[in-house]
Amino acid sequence: MMDELTLIQRIVVWILPVIFAITGHEVAHGWVAKKLGDNTAADQGRLTLNPLKHIDILGTLVIPGLLLLTFTGFVFGWAKPVPVDPRAFKKPRQAMAIVAVAGPLSNLLMAAAWALLARIGVMLEIEYISFPLIYSGVAGISINLVLALINLLPIPPLDGSRILSGVLPDYWAWQYNRLERFGFIFLLILLATDVLQYLLAYPMYYAQQLFFSLAGM
Repeated sequence: MMDELTLIQRIVVWILPVIFAITGHEVAHGWVAKKLGDNTAADQGRLTLNPLKHIDILGTLVIPGLLLLTFTGFVFGWAKPVPVDPRAFKKPRQAMAIVAVAGPLSNLLMAAAWALLARIGVMLEIEYISFPLIYSGVAGISINLVLALINLLPIPPLDGSRILSGVLPDYWAWQYNRLERFGFIFLLILLATDVLQYLLAYPMYYAQQLFFSLAGM
């Protein structure tokens, strides 16, 4: 349904959902880390939804902007990672896995919130109010589902790798974590070759259907 929008309209519709999805994801990591005993993020003032505290020029602005400009229909990004000190935890790997789960979980909760916003737009049936709510809701659902699914991939340093590392035996977790230096390159290759979109296509489709039904669409 976004195809009928102009470039400016797309930017207006997507900007808040993208910023909140990315920053909310990072705040969730820091908040859970604090609950488990690590105050690093809190001490650095990162437990805030103020996007200025989290913006990464490349991941928060350039990459999402280019994806919107090229009309790929696929938008994602990232913020500056919230600092977490594993040494603050009694069981570092297990605690890091819990901290990692918080990011994708926060995106699913935000997707549900955007779905409810879109549902309000559907129920109002007042064009100049309904359309902005519905379009923003669709964008919010989409970007949050993309972030949740991408981050659940077991590619270091994505959240999925932290979760997997938390359940692996010590030796294999150590060997697995050594791949982190290659992870970002591997992710870019998957994105550039469209393999990433292929991997996410079916999970994304079914997840969208679930949240769109919640939105009454």
